[in-house]
Amino acid sequence: MGKQPMTIEGKQKLVEELKHLKTVMRPQIIKDIEVARGHGDLSENADYDAAKEKQGFTEARIADVESKIAESEAIDPSKIKSDKIVFGATVVLMDLDNDQEVTYQLVGEEESDVKLGKISVFSPLARAIIGKKKDDIVEFSSPKGEKEYEVVQFFYK
Repeated sequence: MGKQPMTIEGKQKLVEELKHLKTVMRPQIIKDIEVARGHGDLSENADYDAAKEKQGFTEARIADVESKIAESEAIDPSKIKSDKIVFGATVVLMDLDNDQEVTYQLVGEEESDVKLGKISVFSPLARAIIGKKKDDIVEFSSPKGEKEYEVVQFFYK
């Protein structure tokens, strides 16, 4: 699998999460396991079982985040100069069904969050608008059926 695009901000959030997992969560779980061991019989010790389970989840997340960081290619959208919509663009679209504007930034899969106006570059809408210019009409299939948008503007920040 090739490098996955990600904004500098998105990669930084992953780096911060990894640091938190390794420097705060991991040591706390080790302490929790030590305390639980002090309670005696491990075969009937719910605190020990819970701490071990939390340790498993945390170690899996550490491995996942490390993998995502290693596979990412950080891109600074503010340095992109393009007359077409590409990764990192913030796009203002007019929904032609209800004349409402929506704004999305095209980001990496790991950092997408529709509630924050960030959609994955691999989403159906993003794939439909990549390569478009101002005033182009974008048609794509959404879960709610066919949709049409007009590109009002786009920029890189």
